[in-house]
Amino acid sequence: MEPRVIATPEAAAMIQSLKIQFGPLMFHQSGGCCDGSQPMCFEKGDFKLGQIDVCIGQIEDCEFWMSKDQFEYWKHTQLIIHISKGRGSSFSLEIPSGFRFITQSRLLTEEELLDMEPVRFSAD
Repeated sequence: MEPRVIATPEAAAMIQSLKIQFGPLMFHQSGGCCDGSQPMCFEKGDFKLGQIDVCIGQIEDCEFWMSKDQFEYWKHTQLIIHISKGRGSSFSLEIPSGFRFITQSRLLTEEELLDMEPVRFSAD
């Protein structure tokens, strides 16, 4: 199955470092506003999921969530989680490191769309 979300090697290394420091983690793709629509990393369970949140996959064994409305917009893409130098404007765990997670994406092919990982809703 084709993953809906992947991490670059640089992001994977940052995630592993954060896991050593904080333990199990989770991600939630922000929908914008103050944190600028960036992926946010939290200790697992520190972000309260709503009934409209969807788990689209895992990166480095960490669940990756977003709102159902946002998923409808991005369901034809694969999200690529990367890091960039600079301080983000969120409560994400990587912020003190001088890096921030960013989301890149690519459109999926028709063949890939037929073989995508299923999503899971927070109420499941």
